[in-house]
Amino acid sequence: MSILSDELTNDPLAIGYAGMTDAQAKDSLNGLTRTRTRETVSGSEIFNAIDDTEYAALTDAQKTVIREICSIDLIDTSNGIAKSEIGSIFAGAAGTATRPALQALKTESISRAQELGISQVNEGDVTHARA
Repeated sequence: MSILSDELTNDPLAIGYAGMTDAQAKDSLNGLTRTRTRETVSGSEIFNAIDDTEYAALTDAQKTVIREICSIDLIDTSNGIAKSEIGSIFAGAAGTATRPALQALKTESISRAQELGISQVNEGDVTHARA
């Protein structure tokens, strides 16, 4: 509760909690208004982000590498062999659909509450934190 109280009192991002009702503050805290970099993505997410036409244009060896990588449950988004291999396969694909789709997988929308480590805020939580 102290995290929520500090957020509402100090308003470090200048969201304007002071001018909000408890319901509005709750909605603001729970809204998907923030982003963060994902640490991992699934192989199926990667496979589904690849443009069909671009996949069809790959060599058989490249398709094999992609299928092997996509069979991995969770893949590190910051480094590693999987990221390097996929990057090299689609290096010539600048300006196509696959590269931005793969880049987009690395970011996810979250709420301010999640960013603070609070799963969900209800109106009563805001009322109590302000008291």
